[in-house]
Amino acid sequence: MTQRPRTKQPEPARARVLTRRAVQREVQRAQRRGERVVFTSGCFDLLHVGHVRSLEQARSFGDRLVVAVNSDASVRRIKGRERPLVPARSRAEILAALACVDWVMVFGGATPKATIAALAPDVYAKGGDWPLSVLRAQDLPPGYSGEVERLRQIPGQRTTLVVDRIRGNRRGAHGRRTV
Repeated sequence: MTQRPRTKQPEPARARVLTRRAVQREVQRAQRRGERVVFTSGCFDLLHVGHVRSLEQARSFGDRLVVAVNSDASVRRIKGRERPLVPARSRAEILAALACVDWVMVFGGATPKATIAALAPDVYAKGGDWPLSVLRAQDLPPGYSGEVERLRQIPGQRTTLVVDRIRGNRRGAHGRRTV
């Protein structure tokens, strides 16, 4: 009996979840090769199609995509004591499994300012629900010379709406209660 040759197995998603220092090295290598690096961040508590489309759009602004995931403590400060629903390490690994994502890291700050300063990405992409003035004031370190891109919002795709539906608080796409 002839054995079929084995195909090369893809790298496990968890191998692309790195420390900030390791991501910094990868970003520097990519930039030396002339690649544009895009950075985005968020809680990504329950991955949904809005996240996927936003990440795909973010990747379209460059050659590599870095995703920084808020730590569990950070999510609790932002979203309340019942969140996150999924631990940071699991959220990071799920994101790393997406084809459009190159590297994922977890960060603990209230904003990604220190991470952006350390990585110096070519593009900072963030959800369209954040006004540019807020992004520039809160997220960007002084002297950041990269581009800032706002990502499209996908109507009805919000983690809070998914959580409400799971808990039986039926809400429509615009957060209004449905009958």
